[in-house]
Amino acid sequence: MAAATLHQLDRPFLTDAGLETDILFNRGIDLPHFASITLLQTDEGRQALEDYFSGFIELARRMDTGLILESATWRASLDWAEPLGLSREELDALNNEAVSLLICLREKAPAGLPIIISGCIGPRGDGYDPGRIMRPEEAEAYHFHQAKVLVAAGADMLSGITMTNVPEAIGLARAARKSGASVAISFTVETDGHLPTGEELRDAIATVDESTASYPAYYMINCAHPTHIASSLEDGAAWTERVRGLRANASRCTHAELDAMTELDKGDPVELAELHRQLKEAFPQLTILGGCCGTDLGHVTAIAEACFSHCAVVWPAISSATASLRAG
Repeated sequence: MAAATLHQLDRPFLTDAGLETDILFNRGIDLPHFASITLLQTDEGRQALEDYFSGFIELARRMDTGLILESATWRASLDWAEPLGLSREELDALNNEAVSLLICLREKAPAGLPIIISGCIGPRGDGYDPGRIMRPEEAEAYHFHQAKVLVAAGADMLSGITMTNVPEAIGLARAARKSGASVAISFTVETDGHLPTGEELRDAIATVDESTASYPAYYMINCAHPTHIASSLEDGAAWTERVRGLRANASRCTHAELDAMTELDKGDPVELAELHRQLKEAFPQLTILGGCCGTDLGHVTAIAEACFSHCAVVWPAISSATASLRAG
């Protein structure tokens, strides 16, 4: 089974779902500091990861799509070593193992299934609150360490997931370039479609592209409901073509509300899939779809069946679809 390459992304690709919320709430396994990297410290945790990812491999096979597998390293950069009770060397080893696990799963996958292994890099701080914002140079220096570990482990590309602010996204993109890897930058947005720092998505993408010579291979949006995401996209705008993927939350709640929850809000998978279908109709360049907080294999299955069951059909440009989402 050979790795897929980024030039193949014009075909549909699935991603996984909300790994951490699935493991915590659906599988009952504790994740200190919401760090799925800790699963690799035990046989039980490793098996849980293999079981989790195997479901998405089977879904991609059934739907005849490609698949992007994100390593369980979203909260595994250097600042998290001490809170997790790890040395830097131990954390590096777990980052390496997270990629190795995905390589093993790809080797066992059905022949001909295009799989891209992505080294996942999360924000230095909280995924909902930008907190102290680094300068791009500081962010580059910080994220380069994890980037080079993931690339050395065999990741095909890197993904900056749940980016809350522009300077960190710039630094991460530069760190990826320094490591020699392609990178996708995925911003999160609030209910008004703006970044947590208040910028509009169009301005955030423009600034990152201007500051990195358009180094990111593409952009994504994650950790927001489709009704929040729709208000951040612009019909017919050239910049919107840079947004290739969505990993939405199941819940319509705000980030602050989600942060305070003690029970999982799974939302309505059928409605979630329909909203994705409408977004896909309005923005045909969205070829990469998956899930984020509160979603699991069932949600992504519903999304895939709604959006990719008739991939040969040319999606009509229906601006009313976007309007109905924004009215959400």
